[in-house]
Formats: sequence, structure tokens, C-alpha cells
Amino acid sequence: MTHHRYSEAEISAVYRAIYERRDMRHFLTDPVDPELLNRLLQAAHHAPSVGFMQPWRFIRISSLTLRHELHTLVEQERILTAQALNEREQEFMRLKVEGILEAPVLLVAALCDQREQHVFGRRTLPEMDLASLACAIQNIWLAARAEGLGLGWVSMFDPEAVKYRLNMPQDSHPVAILCLGHVEAFYTKPMLEEQNWAERQNLGDLLFENTWNTPCR
Repeated sequence: MTHHRYSEAEISAVYRAIYERRDMRHFLTDPVDPELLNRLLQAAHHAPSVGFMQPWRFIRISSLTLRHELHTLVEQERILTAQALNEREQEFMRLKVEGILEAPVLLVAALCDQREQHVFGRRTLPEMDLASLACAIQNIWLAARAEGLGLGWVSMFDPEAVKYRLNMPQDSHPVAILCLGHVEAFYTKPMLEEQNWAERQNLGDLLFENTWNTPCR
């Protein structure tokens, strides 16, 4: 056993946060303590990033007008998404897909501008900046769950429209609207699984050895 290993209780807490994390859409209106919010943002800021480029930018939406404008953009895309789903349109429209108007904290997570200057680790895989931002979002998500807060990732919006409303640089890129706050309860399973929209795949079907589609022995 390595001496770098955490205690059993600490290890259990890490796995608990991973398995109990949920994409939340239902929130209470109770405010989030500013010190707690800062801890969560610090957790995001300590995510790994390729070339240590730290491409994440977070915009806190405190304007009620902007909050409603973002909600309108998401609703527009929700309708277009439903139409693109064809036979599942009505089923999709019955799903709650965001908590923008309810969550006490609203953040827009974005990729920074001037990303082309960062070559380290991105010369052949330029999308690694996006992977780095995703790690930051996962950090805040897991930390929020450990703190008893819910977080929901909203990705249905026109990025150009969001950039315009938030006065973002043209070469930046919004990736997520994050709804954060206290919740009455966490879903026992991912909400889309609870609603029979999809089910978790078998890990054995996704794990290969040496070559694609060669099952691990």
C-alpha cells in the first residue's frame, strides 16, 4: 500500500461525490454563501489544463435582465432541438432541461480568447482547451455536490448570441450555462435515466484492448 493513499474515509468521500453528482434542473431560491461560491470557483480554477493554459473564464450573471435573455435563448434552442428529434419531439418537450430562472447563482463558462497562442499540447489536438474547461466544470460540480449544492449544465443556446449579449471577444467561446444552488433533494439517478430518456451503457461495451472494438479480456 502506497503512503500517498488517502484514508478510507477520504477515498469513500471522493467516490461518493462522483457517484452522487447529478445534472440538476430543480433549485431552491436560498442564496449561496459568497465564501462557499469562492471555494467552488477555486476548485474549478485548480483543474488540470493542457500546457497549463488555464483557458476557462467564468462570467457571473447578476443582472436579472441578462438572466431572462439567456433563458429566452435557451428556450429558443430547446424548441429547435425538439423539432430536430423528430418522433421524440413531444417526449423531449416534457423534460425540464434547465433551472436558469430558479437557481440563485448563474455562471457562463467559456473558453478564453487568443487561444491560438497556446501551442503546447494543442498542435495536433486543438480541442484540448475544451477538455481543460470540461475538467474545471467537473471540479466545481464535484465540489458543489460535496458541499450539498446542485449544479446543472445547460448547453442549448446559440453561442454567438450569448457572446453578443455578454460582450465577449469574438474569438472566445461560451460552452456552458451553469445553474448552481441549494436543492430540495438530489435525483436518485440521472434525471434523463429517471425519465426513461436514456440508460447508462455497460462499461464492458465501451472498454477495448489494443485495437478498436476488441473487448478487454
